[in-house]
Amino acid sequence: MSFRAKLSRVVDRHNDLSTLMSAQGLDPAEFAKLSKEYSDLTPVKEAILELFEAEKQLADLEEMLKDSTTDREFKDLAQQEILDLKEKMPTLELNIKVLLLPKDMDDERNAILEVRAGTGGDEAGLFAADLFRMYQRYAALKGWKVDILNLSETGVGGVKEASMSIMGKGVFARLKYESGVHRVQRVPETEASGRIHTSAATVAVLPEAEDVDIHIEEKDLLIDVYRASGAGGQHVNTTDSAVRITHLPTNTVVTCQDERSQHKNKAKAMKILRARIYEVERQRKDAERAASRKSQVGSGDRSERIRTYNFPQGRVSDHRVNLTLYKIALIMQGEALDEVIDVLISEDQAAKLADAGIDN
Repeated sequence: MSFRAKLSRVVDRHNDLSTLMSAQGLDPAEFAKLSKEYSDLTPVKEAILELFEAEKQLADLEEMLKDSTTDREFKDLAQQEILDLKEKMPTLELNIKVLLLPKDMDDERNAILEVRAGTGGDEAGLFAADLFRMYQRYAALKGWKVDILNLSETGVGGVKEASMSIMGKGVFARLKYESGVHRVQRVPETEASGRIHTSAATVAVLPEAEDVDIHIEEKDLLIDVYRASGAGGQHVNTTDSAVRITHLPTNTVVTCQDERSQHKNKAKAMKILRARIYEVERQRKDAERAASRKSQVGSGDRSERIRTYNFPQGRVSDHRVNLTLYKIALIMQGEALDEVIDVLISEDQAAKLADAGIDN
């Protein structure tokens, strides 16, 4: 079937759904199913009709040029419009192809973002703290809501590990490419000789899971409570408010001591635990579906070194797409992070289009 025939079928299906939804006595569950499909196809149909209209305009203008009675001035205008339309149409086609790609059902979810200091001692902890603040600023610029879930500090301004819940429209769709090892090259403030050090931090971005997504049995949990330690206010070391939860079947361990209340810490720890278990299952399914993981930009592999932040040179390099930007200050402030993420999304879409064979 040709690409144009596929597009016509999409338009027909959208029209059929409108008719089916208006039928009398339709079961509520069936109506909800049809309504979702109709909603999903609406932007695709609109994009297709825009392309069809452009093709019709192009055909009409070319007929005008063939007509010997057409005025010379009108022909000149028509030729310019033809050039404009021919320049516009590949973009319209690409937009439709992207819309036709299978959707990642987790893209519209909220996300839990975790940062851990890696190799590099105190400097790794300081870099992890810098990354955590970068994502907080980026979320604020996007108008997303942030809730700090856990913050384990090093005592010198860095963090051992930290996590936050980020809530908003399309959060996971944009942040999922950030999972992996982030490397920094800079002169530490404590370095008297001015030598450049290399250290690293690991970022994990998990789609937030609901109770209905992951069912966790109480009998599978080992819950320990203890007194919080480190920076955290007057309540530290006065009450058993910190919580450690171990999910025995997967040996997943989550700790949380950020809140004064043991119950709040347990709730936050459970949120992280659900997300981690859900992510393991998600990765397993992705691996089964993917013909080749190499074609996936940002597979979420936490051991993959994805980006280097070189402060002396003022550059940030993303190794997955061979992108280098000399905007390190703006990126660390969250203001230019979209310039990296947009390229990653485009590369991922291109790889998926090639795998799906969506072409003319």
